[in-house]
Parts: sequence; C-alpha cells; structure tokens
Amino acid sequence: MGVSSLLIFGGAILFAFMAGRVAERLRAPLVIGYVLIGVILGNSFLNIFNPDLVNRMEIVNDLALGIIAFIIGGELNFSRLKRLGKTIFSIAISESLGAFILVSLSTYFFTKDIKTSLILGAVASATAPAATVSVINQYRTKGILTTTILGVVAIDDGIALIIYIFVAGFVSSFLALGHLHFAKLIFLSLGKILSSLGLGLILGIMISYLGRKVREKRAFFSLTLGIFLLGEGLAINLGLSELLLIMSMAMMMSNLSPHRFTSIMEYFEVVGFPIIAGFFCLAGTRLSISLFTKIGFLAIVYLFARFLGKYLGASLGASLSKAPELIRKYIGLALWPQIGVALALAIMVERNFGSLEGGEYLASLAINVLLFTTIITETVGPLATKYALSRAGEIRKFSFKQKGG
Repeated sequence: MGVSSLLIFGGAILFAFMAGRVAERLRAPLVIGYVLIGVILGNSFLNIFNPDLVNRMEIVNDLALGIIAFIIGGELNFSRLKRLGKTIFSIAISESLGAFILVSLSTYFFTKDIKTSLILGAVASATAPAATVSVINQYRTKGILTTTILGVVAIDDGIALIIYIFVAGFVSSFLALGHLHFAKLIFLSLGKILSSLGLGLILGIMISYLGRKVREKRAFFSLTLGIFLLGEGLAINLGLSELLLIMSMAMMMSNLSPHRFTSIMEYFEVVGFPIIAGFFCLAGTRLSISLFTKIGFLAIVYLFARFLGKYLGASLGASLSKAPELIRKYIGLALWPQIGVALALAIMVERNFGSLEGGEYLASLAINVLLFTTIITETVGPLATKYALSRAGEIRKFSFKQKGG
C-alpha cells in the first residue's frame, strides 16, 4: 500500500509550520525555516520525503504557484502604481535582463554551450515573489520601497516568463532540428505570451462582471476560486503559461473591482499560507548535497553572476528612472530570492526538453544548479530583503511584539 499524497502534504505543512515558528522566534524570515526543514527531511539527510514521494505532489506546485501569481498580480493596481510606474518598469526590465545577460555570458565562458547558458540565464532572470511577499507580510512593511519591490517582482516574473518562452523556443528548435527558423520561433513565442495574457484578462473581466451579481463575500470567493482553478487548468492543458494567465487575471480584477478584490484577498492569503509553506518545504527536499561535486563550480558561477546581475541591473534601472536615493540604494538587495517562479521554470525545462535528444542532460543540469543555489538564495535573499526594508525604515517596530510574544 503506497503512501497517500494527503499524508505527504499534511506532513509537509506541519513540519513547515513548526520550522516557521522556530524561525519566527529567531526573528528570521519564515521562508528560511520552510526551506531548511525540507532540506533536512529530504534525501540529503533523513530521506523521509524521498524524490519518489515528492514527485507525486505536482498539484501542490500548481496550486502554490497559482496562488503566488494571483497575489502578485493583484499588486498591479494601476492607480496605486501610477506614481512609481516608470521607476518600477525601468528597474524590472534592467534587473531581469541584467541577470539573464550576466549569467548567460558567465556560464557560457565555462561551458561553451549556448543552450545551457541561455537556459540558466532565463531561470536566473526570475525573482521569487513568494519569498519576498512572505518577508513583507511577516513584518507588515509599508512604504515607498515596499510598494516598489512588490511592483518590480510582479513585472519581473512576467518578464522572466517571456524571456523563458523565447529561450525555450530557441533551445527546443535547436535540439529537435539542429537549426532555427527565427520567424516561426518569434511567431509561436509571441502567440503563447499573448494567448496566456489574453485568456487571463478575459477571465478577470468575467469574474468582475459576475461578481456584481454576487453580494456575499464567501460566494464571491467561491466564484473566484472556481474560475482561478479553471483558468490554471486550461493553461496547462492548452500549453500556455499558467503563471502569466493567473497574474493577468488578478491584475484585471484588482483594477475593475478593486474593493471586491481586496475583500477576498484575505481568504486567498489564509488558504494560500499553508499551501505555500508546504510547497517550500517540499521544494527543499529536492536538494541533493551529493550533486555538488558534479555541478559545484558552475553553480557558484551562476550564483554570483545572478546576484551581481540583479543588484547592478536594479541600481541601473533606478538611476535611469531617477528614482529616490532610498530605492537606488536598497532595491537590488530585495531581488535575490529565486525559488518560486525559477523553480517552476526549472520544472518546465524538464517537461519541455526531457524527451528530446540531449535535452535530458540539459534539464538535469538546470534543475541541479537551481536546487543547489536555492538553499543559499532562500537564506541570504530573505535576510537581504529584511535588511533593506529595515534600513529603509519600513518594518513596523511593534510587529515583533505582536508576532513574537
């Protein structure tokens, strides 16, 4: 008799909850506790959650990433971002491209393989919204840096997904055919991007329209959740980007029905909290210490190139948009976490290229590099985010008393 998926997921949530309490008492970001307990429970140490068990939890990844995309998409309220719109777009584009370019060039210098370097660069361009949102929610931060960070990570992930779609088209075409049809590649990639965004916008409009006929908050949440799951399922089955679709759906809702959207966000945050915690715990179990001897040097190159690309790119974008000094100084420190969308992209690499000749090795390399560096980025990243927000004076002093006792 096999182990039930519910048993695995329930255990992951409980272990993550206990680890989060420990992290909270240490006044450390909760996400650090989630990831570290996953590493301890995984095949590197106790092997309680082995790869065979974790691989059965794909629905957890889908739900968690969908909720993350929904929360981040909801931050793209045009009236709220209008004042900082130029700054946010400038920073997001610069830091995403900075990480993509620097990681691609650095890893190509050592691997001499354009496919590997481009895939790693695409994965590196993403910033983990879940880790960043977790820190912001935990410390209840509020201010210009917080608003800018949320706007940047939302747009950043959209940019990262667009970069990945083009890179995936390039690599899959090369692996399958040995040559490229650039016009076809661009057409197919743009079609996937526009279809994902378009369907998400339509679903957002649909929820906003139907929501006017539903007055009770719980009923409106049920309607939203149903269409949310329907949209994510359609994206997966149609080969679209579920993350782009859900982000655009939430963005449309937050702009067409801002008050109704705000009223149900509490439900999504309450329901999503344990799911995201379990997701981080299960993600941590995938780290294999034994792989360091095979990919250690490449992972280190990737790690430092990504840190530098994010920091320099964000600073450049802030300077070009003439952002306040506080943003120019600290924004780059809040963009280092990578596990959320980057992990999704790494899993997509395995799905997209695992069956192609030479693709299995490429997928394995990308996932291993990401998982090895994740434990560092998810430890250093949230701490750097907390430091930046603290230095900016946006962490409320009373949050420790309320949350830490």
